[in-house]
Amino acid sequence: MKRVDDFRLRFGDKEYVPIMIGGMGVDISTSELALEAARLGGIGHISDAMVEDVSDRRFDTTFVKDKTKLYKFNINNMDKAVVQFDLGRLAEAQRLHIGRTMEQKKGSGLIFVNCMEKLTMNGPRETLRVRLNAALDAGIDGITLSAGLHFNSFGLMADHPRFRDAKLGIIVSSVRALQIFLRKNQKLNRLPDYVIVEGPLAGGHLGFGMDDWQDYDLHTITAEVLAYLKAEGLDVPVIAAGGVFTGSDAVSFLEMGAAGVQVATRFTITKECGLPDKVKQEYIRATEEDIVVNGISPTGYPMRMLKSTPAIGTNTRPGCESYGYLLDATGNCAYINSYNREVVANGGSDKGIKVMDKTCLCTHMRNFNCWTCGHYTYRLKDTTHKLANGEYQLLTAEHVFKDYQFSVDNQIALPPKEEAAA
Repeated sequence: MKRVDDFRLRFGDKEYVPIMIGGMGVDISTSELALEAARLGGIGHISDAMVEDVSDRRFDTTFVKDKTKLYKFNINNMDKAVVQFDLGRLAEAQRLHIGRTMEQKKGSGLIFVNCMEKLTMNGPRETLRVRLNAALDAGIDGITLSAGLHFNSFGLMADHPRFRDAKLGIIVSSVRALQIFLRKNQKLNRLPDYVIVEGPLAGGHLGFGMDDWQDYDLHTITAEVLAYLKAEGLDVPVIAAGGVFTGSDAVSFLEMGAAGVQVATRFTITKECGLPDKVKQEYIRATEEDIVVNGISPTGYPMRMLKSTPAIGTNTRPGCESYGYLLDATGNCAYINSYNREVVANGGSDKGIKVMDKTCLCTHMRNFNCWTCGHYTYRLKDTTHKLANGEYQLLTAEHVFKDYQFSVDNQIALPPKEEAAA
């Protein structure tokens, strides 16, 4: 019976443990989590979602405070078109977050950054260009393009000296999305170094329709992508993601030809994960019925989360002057429209209103109040111990990583039991 450790993910002449930890934002996939993956010979992700806020919390910078002060005059204005990101400061935050992470890297593995195209930031092309190129400047090993089709993203980096040196990959949920991406970038003569195929059981934003995500299966999509690449004679490693809960799950994809797997859900309850400990306990206690897929994200993508998440049904004033990461090219956001609709219906006051159809994703992700999760979150309680005080023991990233790497027969290794804190 094979284990994940019997396989290796190859980039050129270098080999890695075929385990990639997904890039959960905002600072849920922390530098500490990514560094552990790299130390253990795999691949870790950090996320650049709301990177200015992440920088402020980690390095005592004042990006958010200064932006809020600059646009304070516009807080009561429904029109947010004036709220722009300072591209120089955005680049500074990106280089700081990524650069400090890379300075600490040890081991034979790699660290990538997850870059969402749907973080349109009131300047979709310009802000994405800055984020991508600043990441390369900071020495990141690779960039994973997510939450979008990224037709032009390679072109935004094409003039950077590391464009053909860094590992560049994309997340897709269908063969068609991959085909279009490859066609759009054909003139650059630069294939992606890897393709992450994300299925419908993944956490957070899903690359499927709200009404049909249940019609798809990761094994089927992965097989279709592998067959397409083989037929086209393209040697691009495929990484399977979304619902890979055990080492045996991972082996099933590796045996069918995938080069690796991307995992995240089981790492949400590790000590290195950025979620507050009280939220980690919510994840562990969750039942299958507690997990829902809804349309409250302003991005337009369905999103999986715990139905008890505080981000559902709030009256949060849009915080675009401080954040504004989901403002489109016209300064608009679907949550602003929903919030203003409810205020108007309530006679111009936000007291007592509940915005049910959308959420202020920036504010709630920043405050760890949007509890996005993978489908198998309800199985987390089976991976750890319930302590005498009624809480569950948190794990180390090393323990979870090695359980994926060495387990067989769908077994999950429990950690040595700790005593409950007094």
